[in-house]
Amino acid sequence: MPNQDVLAALRTVNDPELHRDLVSLGMIERADLEADEAFVKVNLTTPACPLKATIEADVRAAVLTVPGVRSVHVEFGAQVRAPQTPPLPGVKHVVAIGSGKGGVGKSSVAANVAVALARSGARVGLLDADVYGPSQAHMMGASEERVTATEQRKMRPIERHGLKFLSMANLMPAGQALVWRGPMLHSAVQQFLRDAAWGELDYLIVDLPPGTGDVQLSLSQTVTLSGAVIVTTPQDVALIDAARAVDMFRKNNVPVLGVVENMSYFVAPDTGLTYDIFGRGGARKLGGLPVLGEVPLDVEVRADSDAGTPSVLSHPDSPASVALLRVAENLAGRLSVQALAELPMV
Repeated sequence: MPNQDVLAALRTVNDPELHRDLVSLGMIERADLEADEAFVKVNLTTPACPLKATIEADVRAAVLTVPGVRSVHVEFGAQVRAPQTPPLPGVKHVVAIGSGKGGVGKSSVAANVAVALARSGARVGLLDADVYGPSQAHMMGASEERVTATEQRKMRPIERHGLKFLSMANLMPAGQALVWRGPMLHSAVQQFLRDAAWGELDYLIVDLPPGTGDVQLSLSQTVTLSGAVIVTTPQDVALIDAARAVDMFRKNNVPVLGVVENMSYFVAPDTGLTYDIFGRGGARKLGGLPVLGEVPLDVEVRADSDAGTPSVLSHPDSPASVALLRVAENLAGRLSVQALAELPMV
């Protein structure tokens, strides 16, 4: 049985994003007192929690107010909460990464966010839904691999960098053009989602093609998306198309979780001076949507994508990687906040 004094102290600690106490949120797995030592285990709503350090400090401060407690040992676990109706068997959240136009770095953002979530300890899948121009196989360093079938005759996702992924590039000969009309695209999206052995996933990240066409509609009609993220660059011409992507998702009742401003600025490696090559801060003009991060233009992101190892793994301390890690954390946090209404009261 948990110690009631320790539990009472923990009722005064709120999750900084969910704005409810840890006990009523069902996040306390252990609250024990042994002599003058308290032992607390907190199950976060995502392993990519951006405010873990804040929660730990608040837990320590609260439990130290319990009479007789001299030290507090805090342990963390994580359990991503699924909606009442999961989008796919075993998959808790499906998140679309989209853009209104090409050339804004959507695929590199999707790859790095997926890998960052996996690195945090989450179970992650990455679906390359850009059927005409698939790039995730190359970014994952698996261009030469081919998708195989399970004994149940389902597609077996390829595993790289701690996640599972599927791409049309691993189903076709290299360099071969795909000449399909809309109905075939719809069938392909359904097969990628329903006829693949994704297994148990916390997050399935879907890298969409640019624009607002058949694949976007098929995805939103095939599964219930937890939300969408819009990637844009700061200049007005990109924001015009990004606004169209936002409108498309809203018309299909898909929550827009936030915006990523990619190529937001450039830091010269020789002088350290910052240049706003495409302008800066344009993403904040998109209808008041949360900005999940501003990612600088960085040659290492391009080089790492070409080399098949996303930047958050190969150069985790670079400014771009730090920004992309923050995007992943903020995205996970937004999903936790969105799921608050379905969290059980304790």
